[in-house]
Amino acid sequence: MECFGLSLPALREKIDGVQRFLAIALRIANAHTVDFYTRNIWDEFIGLTPEDVLSQFNGNINSHETTQEGNMENNFGFSHDSGKLVHIGAFLKAAETHSLPSLRVSVPFEKLVEMFIDTERYTRWNADLDTDEFMNCKKAHEVQAMSEVVALLAQHCRVKQVIDVGSGKGYLSTHLSMLYELQVFGIDSSSTNTHGAQERSRKLKRYSRVIQKLKKDAKEIERLPGTGKKKEHRESGMGECVATEKNSTQLQDTQLSAVAEVPVDVSNQLGEPVECAVGEEGMTDPFLSALSLNAVEPISARVPPSQLSKEERERRMKENLEKKSCNRESSSSLFLPLTSYVTAETELREVIPELKDAVMVGLHTCGDLASSTLHMFASKRELRAICSVGCCYHLLSEEFDQKRGHHTPSLIKDQMQSSPVVVTEVCGFPMSQYLRDQNYFCGRNARMSACLALERVTVGGGLPVESLFYRAVLHVILQDHFGAHKSEKRVGNVYSKASSFVDYIRRALRKLELDESKLSDGDIQEYHDQYKHRICEMLAFNRLKVTLAPCIEGLILLDRLCYLKEQENVSFCALVQLFDPLKSPRCYGLVALKTDIKSL
Repeated sequence: MECFGLSLPALREKIDGVQRFLAIALRIANAHTVDFYTRNIWDEFIGLTPEDVLSQFNGNINSHETTQEGNMENNFGFSHDSGKLVHIGAFLKAAETHSLPSLRVSVPFEKLVEMFIDTERYTRWNADLDTDEFMNCKKAHEVQAMSEVVALLAQHCRVKQVIDVGSGKGYLSTHLSMLYELQVFGIDSSSTNTHGAQERSRKLKRYSRVIQKLKKDAKEIERLPGTGKKKEHRESGMGECVATEKNSTQLQDTQLSAVAEVPVDVSNQLGEPVECAVGEEGMTDPFLSALSLNAVEPISARVPPSQLSKEERERRMKENLEKKSCNRESSSSLFLPLTSYVTAETELREVIPELKDAVMVGLHTCGDLASSTLHMFASKRELRAICSVGCCYHLLSEEFDQKRGHHTPSLIKDQMQSSPVVVTEVCGFPMSQYLRDQNYFCGRNARMSACLALERVTVGGGLPVESLFYRAVLHVILQDHFGAHKSEKRVGNVYSKASSFVDYIRRALRKLELDESKLSDGDIQEYHDQYKHRICEMLAFNRLKVTLAPCIEGLILLDRLCYLKEQENVSFCALVQLFDPLKSPRCYGLVALKTDIKSL
């Protein structure tokens, strides 16, 4: 099945267009701000003043420059002779043209849902359970949108198991298991995350049981004799207010009773059943106690445990323990957090012995893990569908990074074929054979630029310019006084702890284990004063890098989409905008199905 009419050749043309632009512009993205002053980055790459560049971002269009856009279109605003950026308008226009929204390759979330939803079979369990109380706004937005897609995929493929790779604290896993009753295996490499996911799931399930009891009690009240008067009054248009007020009071009483009955251990340490509180007139059931006495037949009071025979106490204790055991098995079977490090070569059945056909999901899987999930999906027969959202592009490994050296062949067992397949070492980028044949290389600094959030900066989110400025000037000091162009040790997040520029430099030197006594406070402040008038260069340069972010991220995602379309066993694949980019900048996900799933 084609990706909403976008064929593989058409997709490759889109990739070619982005490549042509980045072949020239990627130099800006790969420039490291640490070297900004030591290498004089601005003069090396930009043939304009910082004020000219910033004025364009502020909407002050230079008419002379605008007339030159047509002449510079083939080179996207860069000089043919010097290679410097000389026409900012042409650059901005090219960056917008080659960003994902303009390429028109992504699918709206609503359209994807319409394609997969089957109203006759679609079920959302526990619809009244509000899990927003257990997540921040960003996480709640992501989990709700992604869980809906995953549930639809599972229903379409007629599977009940989900593998959540990089599950973290189990936000998505718990949501899927509780709201859609899917059996979810959450895999994370951190045992701390696994333990946290278990604890969070336990608390959420207690909350869920209270909510379900309230719902059940409310339904029971509606079905009892005498409560039908409310409906009759509504039809006749009489007595509605009285009936509504009465039933509202009854429901509030029911809620108070139900909240007091949060599930607890059914036996005490002596092995005797725990006696429940007996309400007025001996009524112990919470919703019965909310009714008037003539609504139901009166019942006799419970026999106190001390008056029960030994046989009866043993029978009740055994019955309660069996119920508790069944509830535990049923609850734990829906979400199982596992601690394991997975790669493209991982045999999933060794990690999950009870694995059947399943949907694989990854919400903001970091670096190579996102690529590994796609490799696993393509090679594992039991994975019927996938929904993958990656992040942390700077952590991707690149196959054609010269610093990594040559790669030795390795074996990956492809369960869609009869024998193992010899491939090169599995790297995160590029994935598609199309870009691998071109030995395409992006660069770590460029991939780090892809993590920047253009939408947030556009609406005033701002950039951490001062911290970048401090770090760049520190590099000048290291070069001038310590003969170090690069340090093997990292400065880390010293800026957040520093009270001033001088304090920042001293903290950084101590972190690097260098002799800070070489410099007085006056010497350090002099460096700040020497470069502070050039901070506008750094601001303008970083705005250019942010502008390139959607193009670089787009190339990475198009490469993954191309990889999926190259697989013969993949029948459907699409790039979908799942989230609001202002709430969640890494908003695009890849959705795919295997061939033997019934065609849409």
